[in-house]
Amino acid sequence: MYTLITGGLGFIGSRLAYELTARGEEVFLLDNLSPQIHGDKPVFPLLELPKIRFLQGDVTDLVALEVALAKAKAVVHLAAETGTAQSMYELAKYNAINSQGTALLLDYLVNKPHAVQKVVLASSRSVYGESAYLCAMDGMVTPHPRNYLALLNKQWNPVCPVCGGNIERMATPEQARVYPASIYAATKYAQEDLVRIACASASIAASILRFQNVYGAGQSLHNPYTGILSIFSTRIRKQKTIPIFEDGLESRDFVHVNDVVKAIIAALDSTDANSIVLNVGSGVPSSVLKVANLLFAALSGSEISRPTVSEQFRVGDIRHGYADIRQIQKILGWQPTVTLETGIAEFAAWVESQPLPEDRLDAALAELKAKRMGA
Repeated sequence: MYTLITGGLGFIGSRLAYELTARGEEVFLLDNLSPQIHGDKPVFPLLELPKIRFLQGDVTDLVALEVALAKAKAVVHLAAETGTAQSMYELAKYNAINSQGTALLLDYLVNKPHAVQKVVLASSRSVYGESAYLCAMDGMVTPHPRNYLALLNKQWNPVCPVCGGNIERMATPEQARVYPASIYAATKYAQEDLVRIACASASIAASILRFQNVYGAGQSLHNPYTGILSIFSTRIRKQKTIPIFEDGLESRDFVHVNDVVKAIIAALDSTDANSIVLNVGSGVPSSVLKVANLLFAALSGSEISRPTVSEQFRVGDIRHGYADIRQIQKILGWQPTVTLETGIAEFAAWVESQPLPEDRLDAALAELKAKRMGA
């Protein structure tokens, strides 16, 4: 019997597989080896481990699912397309892989004999949309998504959806309103509903983890649509300017991959995490400009590549977002342990040991602009 990890050769999946095999567990990895994520000629030392089995296949492939689920005792569902901006014009692709792929996986679990006792879903902080804000008049609110015209006019900060007044960012709890601002986010929330309803009907334990911005050594250096640390690191190494979107003060919750893997394992092991949604983050907001400057210093960038506020933007991006992590701390006893400064230093050291990838950011930005999804 083994734990099946969909998207198992991705950033989080591969790190999780190492940890599970270190505990003596058998692991089965299902991954389609998307060139956008892995590049054209990926190498995976992980596959040399004796307790690892691997099948190249897609979650939309029923034959691949049947093979992968044959002796699974648990499923960690990580497989997904992840580009926020790209999802806004590749709707069918994102829906097919994220939503329908999850439906096919669950369809098997509902209708076929199997031994799966637990499903852990990797969801996303993106389901909250603009996240939780505090209005002096109306309390905790979730503002409307920022549209193309507002961003074009540099209206970076959202306003209260009730009174139209100024609002302040706050840590987003799990009970905050869900308000996806991108197709990617909508498909992640669809995954949540599918897992929650189907697993309950089939008496399968399920935990839903909403990840914040996961980073660390091993993340894809090839994908120009997601992973700002990877995108920035390539620009610095190629001595190209790092364009910081909006005014640079937009903030995110950066959580290290080691802490994320610990959260997944804790959810797998605990019955207290069944049938609930948990935020997984550092609980600390960091501006994109701050993060870029930390990485710039860690990689000893030249003046040419110094982070520069560009006032570019992407439709579907949020202004602020960081997690209220009190619930996961209480239920699982989980605590983030890697500080942003330590994590970025480790990431920078790993990046410098890797081959220099192609810089595809300019092409991706041009594509977004042509689709009126960015500027």
